[in-house]
Amino acid sequence: MSSLIITLPDGSQQSVAPGTRPLDIAQSISPRLAGAALVARVNGELYDLTRPLETDAKLEILTAKNPEALQVYRHSTAHLLAAAVLELYPETQLGIGPPTDTGFYYDFQRDAKFTPDDLERIEARMRELAAQNLPFDRQLTPKAEGLEKYKDDWMKHELIEERAGDVFSEYTLGPKFIDFCRGPHVPSTDKLKAFKLLSIAGAYWKGNEKNPQLQRIYGTAFFTKQELDDYLNRLEEAKRRDHRKLGQELDLFSIQDLAGPGLIFFHPKGGAVRKVIEDWMREQYIKRGYSLVYTPHIARSDLWKTSGHYNFYSENMFARMPVDDAEYQLKPMNCPFHILIYRDKMRSYRTLPVRLGELGTVYRYERSGVLHGLLRVRGFTQDDAHIFCTPEQIENEVVNCLQFAIDTLNTFGFTEYEAELSTWDNGVSGKYDGTADQWAIGEKALHNATQRLGMKVKVSPDEAAFYGPKIDVKLVDAIGRHWQLSTVQFDFTLPRRFGLEYIAEDGKSHQPLMVHRALYGSVERFFGILIEHYAGAFPVWLAPVQAVVLPITDRHAAYAKEVKQKLDAAGFRSELDDRSEKINLKIREAQLMKIPYMLVLGDREAEAGQVSVRNRKHGDQGAVSLDAFISQLTALVSERSLQE
Repeated sequence: MSSLIITLPDGSQQSVAPGTRPLDIAQSISPRLAGAALVARVNGELYDLTRPLETDAKLEILTAKNPEALQVYRHSTAHLLAAAVLELYPETQLGIGPPTDTGFYYDFQRDAKFTPDDLERIEARMRELAAQNLPFDRQLTPKAEGLEKYKDDWMKHELIEERAGDVFSEYTLGPKFIDFCRGPHVPSTDKLKAFKLLSIAGAYWKGNEKNPQLQRIYGTAFFTKQELDDYLNRLEEAKRRDHRKLGQELDLFSIQDLAGPGLIFFHPKGGAVRKVIEDWMREQYIKRGYSLVYTPHIARSDLWKTSGHYNFYSENMFARMPVDDAEYQLKPMNCPFHILIYRDKMRSYRTLPVRLGELGTVYRYERSGVLHGLLRVRGFTQDDAHIFCTPEQIENEVVNCLQFAIDTLNTFGFTEYEAELSTWDNGVSGKYDGTADQWAIGEKALHNATQRLGMKVKVSPDEAAFYGPKIDVKLVDAIGRHWQLSTVQFDFTLPRRFGLEYIAEDGKSHQPLMVHRALYGSVERFFGILIEHYAGAFPVWLAPVQAVVLPITDRHAAYAKEVKQKLDAAGFRSELDDRSEKINLKIREAQLMKIPYMLVLGDREAEAGQVSVRNRKHGDQGAVSLDAFISQLTALVSERSLQE
C-alpha cells in the first residue's frame, strides 16, 4: 500500500506508512511533544494516540493546553474508577461513565450500598492502578459477538443493541475491566495524576425513574494537583455558601413536607428581600416602556392546545382538572396569556411595539430527583415579558432587552457575564419552525444587537429552540461559577398559532414579530443565586434587616425604641433586640445573621442622641448622631450601593 500523507497544523506534511500511530508522529516531531501528548485530532475526530492511521489525514496532537484533552482525561479517569471498583467489588455491573464539565461519574449496579469508607478504598486502588502505567487498549468487536458475550450483563447488552454499529469499540484497563466505549482515551494510566472521588448518589438508568436505580460515584480530575486543590477549595466555599443551608440559618425560606416538594415558602425576611427584587423590576418595566399585566394561574386546556403545550409540553404540566364542563390546567408559562391580551383588540403599526411585562407565577412538574432548593422548583415566579413589534423595530427592541439584562446584572452586583447566541441549521433538518426569512431577521437582529453593545458572544449553531433563535446571558458569581440567567428568545410559532396581526402602513394585515424576555429567569432561582453570591451577606439595600438596635442595658430600652421608630419612619428595615442579654452576645448573634449595621446604645449615646455604629464587615465605626447615620444609610440604599 502507498504511503499516507499527514498534514500538520502548520501546513507541513509527512509521508508515513499505513498503520503509523499519532504518537509515532508526535515522537518524530519532538520527544517533548510526545511526552505531553494526550490525544489526537484526526480529520476533526478525536483519536487515541495509539490508534493506527489508515488514510491521508489532517493531524493535530492535543496536550493539556487543549480543552478537549481535559474531557478525554476525565473520561479516562472514569474508566480508572470503574476498573478499581471491579477489582475491589467484582460482583458489580457497570453502567455508563462519562466526563462532565467539572469531572466525571460512573454508574454501578451493586446490591450492597457504597459508603464513604468505600470511596477511600476505591480512590486508593485507583492510585495503585495509575502507578502501574496500564494501557487503555482499544479492541474492535462485531456487534453479534458482543451481544452474545454480554447477554447476562443487561446494561451493556442494552447499550450495544441501541448504540453499536456492526463493529464497535471496547476498552480494556487491567485484567478485569473491559467496557463498550467509543473513546478515545489517554495512552495509559500514568497520565492520570490529579483526581478525587467526591460523593455517592442514586441515579436511574438512563435518567428514567421507571428504570432500575443505580449507584453513581462522582469524581473530579485535573491535569495538576494545584488545579485539583483549587477546585476542591472552591467546592468547600460553595458548601459554605449553599443557599439551602443559609436560607435556614438566616430564616429566609423553607420547603414544607406537608405542602410538598419544590414549593417555596418565603419567610418574612426572605419576603423582604423578594419585595425589593420585584419592586426594582416593576419600576424598571415602567421606566422602559413596558405595561404591567396580571394573568390567571389556570386556563382551559383549549388554550394549551392552541399554543401547542398540551401535546408537546404535557409531561412538564400538572394534571388536568375538570371544572364545570371544561378541562383546566395550571399554567407552565405566561406567554399564551400575554398573547391573548395582545389579541384582544386590533393593533396598528402606530401602536407597536407592545411590551407586556408580568411577575407571573407558573407551575411545572419537575421530577423529585432534580429538585434543588430555590434553583429547581415546581412553582416559581418569572419576570416574564413579551414584545410584539414590526420587523423594522426588532433590532432596537433586542438592544433594549440586552441592555436591560446588563443593567440588571450590574445593579445586583454581577460584573462578569457571558453571552451565547443559539442559531438554527439553516433548515437542513426540518426540525425548526418558521421561514428562512424569519430566521434571517431574528438572527441578524440578535447578532447586530450584540455588536452595537460591544458584547462578546459565543455563537452555537443548531442550538436554537425549535421556534426561534435566542441569546442566553450567563453571569459569573463571586467564586467563579456560571449561572444561566437572562434569555432573549424569538418565537415564530405562537404568533402563527394564535393568528396575531397588526395593520401595517400599507393598510394590510401582517404578523408581528414576538420576543420572549426573562431577566431574572425566575425570582426564586435569582434569589438563590444572590444568597450564594453574597454568602447571605446582602448589600445593605437588599438586606432583609438593614440595622439592628442593641441597647446595652434595660435602662437604655426607651431610647432604643425611639431610635427604631426613627429608622422605621425613614423607611428602613430594622429590628430591636432589647433582650436582657450581654451586649457581646447580641452583637455576635447579629453578626451571625449578617445584619449590615449594629447600633449599640449606652448612657453616652442616649444622652447625646447618638448611635455607636458597628459594621458587620469593618467592625466598630464610632459614635455619630442618629440623623447622620440615617443620612448615610439613605445614600447607600438610594444608590443601591454594593459598598458598606
